[in-house]
Amino acid sequence: MSSEQALSNEAKIRYASALLTSIINDTSIPRNIRRAAVNALTQLRDTKLSSGVRAANAVSILDEVSQDPNMPFHARTRIWQIISILETIKD
Repeated sequence: MSSEQALSNEAKIRYASALLTSIINDTSIPRNIRRAAVNALTQLRDTKLSSGVRAANAVSILDEVSQDPNMPFHARTRIWQIISILETIKD
């Protein structure tokens, strides 16, 4: 893997982490969805794993919670945005 690709992956993870933090801090979003965002953020910050595995783990968590019918529309849109970013990360 080139250092340019690694930097790109880390930049994507930082951006996704910032978006997740905005969900976590938004009290208009139900607690179970914010908890899933915390879990996804924890996966992204686990430096023992490769960036691709971290992203895949976070996508798995977010994909499951994105099906929640109680999720506000703005939160669902942001979660889909995060998933789209993370799905581009490959090892």
